[in-house]
Amino acid sequence: MQTEQMLTHGATRLPSRFRENEPRARRLARPLLRFGGIGPEIDESLMARIGAALMQRDEPGAALADAIRMRVDGPARVTQQQLRAAMRSGIAGVEACPPALAEFMAVVSHVPDWVDWELIDQGASVLRRMGPNGRDVLEQLALVGGYRFGGPGDLLVATGGLTGGRTLRRLAETQHWTVTLAEPGSLRPGTESWRLTVYVRAMHALVNSTYESKWDVDRWGLPINQADQLGTLGLFSGTLLLGCRMLGVPISQSDAHAFMHMWKYVGWLMGVDPSFLTDDEHEAHRLAYHVLLAAPNVSDAGPLLAQSVHVAIGERRFDRWPAGLQQLRGRLERERFLSMLNGFVGVEGMRELDLPRRLPWALALVVMQNVIRYRVIDRLHGGPDRRERIGREVALALVASYFAGEQADVGDLPG
Repeated sequence: MQTEQMLTHGATRLPSRFRENEPRARRLARPLLRFGGIGPEIDESLMARIGAALMQRDEPGAALADAIRMRVDGPARVTQQQLRAAMRSGIAGVEACPPALAEFMAVVSHVPDWVDWELIDQGASVLRRMGPNGRDVLEQLALVGGYRFGGPGDLLVATGGLTGGRTLRRLAETQHWTVTLAEPGSLRPGTESWRLTVYVRAMHALVNSTYESKWDVDRWGLPINQADQLGTLGLFSGTLLLGCRMLGVPISQSDAHAFMHMWKYVGWLMGVDPSFLTDDEHEAHRLAYHVLLAAPNVSDAGPLLAQSVHVAIGERRFDRWPAGLQQLRGRLERERFLSMLNGFVGVEGMRELDLPRRLPWALALVVMQNVIRYRVIDRLHGGPDRRERIGREVALALVASYFAGEQADVGDLPG
C-alpha cells in the first residue's frame, strides 16, 4: 500500500515507481533473506521513509551545483578549477573562495565523532583481500544486476554516462575509485580516495540540478535522490560482502563490521542521509531488503546498459597478451562475464536484461579457485598479508586494463 503523504520539490504524491511490483521484489529478495539472515517482515515506517527519500536530495551538494551552474561570472559563481583546488589544498588554496564552495568544503572536511580510523583501515584491508572477487561482484551483481530496476539506469542513458564509447571509461573510473578506497590510510581528508569521493558527490549534485527540470519526477522521483543513493551504497557494501562470501571468500564478523564502517563514512561523504547510515551488517541488509521492496520494474534502459557493459568488458587492454590475441582475450572476457552474471541473476535476470544465457561455469571455477587461494595457499604461505599484497597488485593491473593507456582519474564535471 502506497503512502499518500505530501512531499516537497514540486510533487504532491510519491512517484509511481514506488512499490509498483512487490511480488517481483519479494521473489528477487529471496537470496538476500537467506544469506543476509533477515526476516521477511516489512517495516512500514521504514518504507514510508524510503518513499519520501525519492523526493529528497543532497542539499549541500545542491547549493554547490547551483553556484557552479551560474551563467554570469561573479563572486558567488564556482568554477571546476576552484572546486579541484579546494579539494587539493582546502579553501585556503582558493582566492576569494565563493560562499557555496566554502560551505560545501566545511561539510565534507568535518569528520564525524563516530569515525574510527582503525576500523576504516581494517575495512580497506578487507577490500584489498577481496582481490578480483570484489571487481566481479561490483561489476556483475551490483552494477549490472542493478539495471533490473528502472530509475537510476534511465538517468544514465539520458546523460550518456554509461552507454556507447564512454562505457569503458566510466567503468574504469569506478574501478579506480574503489582501488583508492582500498589503499592504506584511505579516506583521510585530502587523500585521493577522499578527493574522488567528494568529487563524485559534486558530480551527482550537478546531474541532479541539470536534469531535475526536465525529468519525469512523477514517475521516478528526483534524478539522484536519497533513496537511490541508499540503494547504491547498499550494493557497494552489504551486497559486496554477501557476493564475495558466495564466491568462497572468508570474511569474519569483525572484518565485516570494519568494512561496513568504511562504507558508512563513504556514504556520509557522498551526502547520504545520516539516518540511513549504518555499520551494522544485519541492519544494512534490512535496509537493502526494504529498498528492494520499493524498487520499480526493469525499464528499457536496463538491457541497453547491460549490453553496453558486456561489449566494453572485451575492449579492455590485456598487456600480457600478444597484440594478435587481444580480440580473442576480449571474447573470453565477455563469455566469462555472461557466465558469472547468469550465475548471479539467473535465467529471469538474463532475460530481463536481454543478454544471452550461459552455463555458470565461470562462477563454479572462481569458487574452486578461492577455496584453494584462501583456505589452502594462504594458510601455508603468508596468510592475509600475502593476500592483501596480491589483491592490490591484481587490482592495479585491472584498473590499467580498463583505462587502456589513459590517465587513471575521474573526468570533468558535467556542464
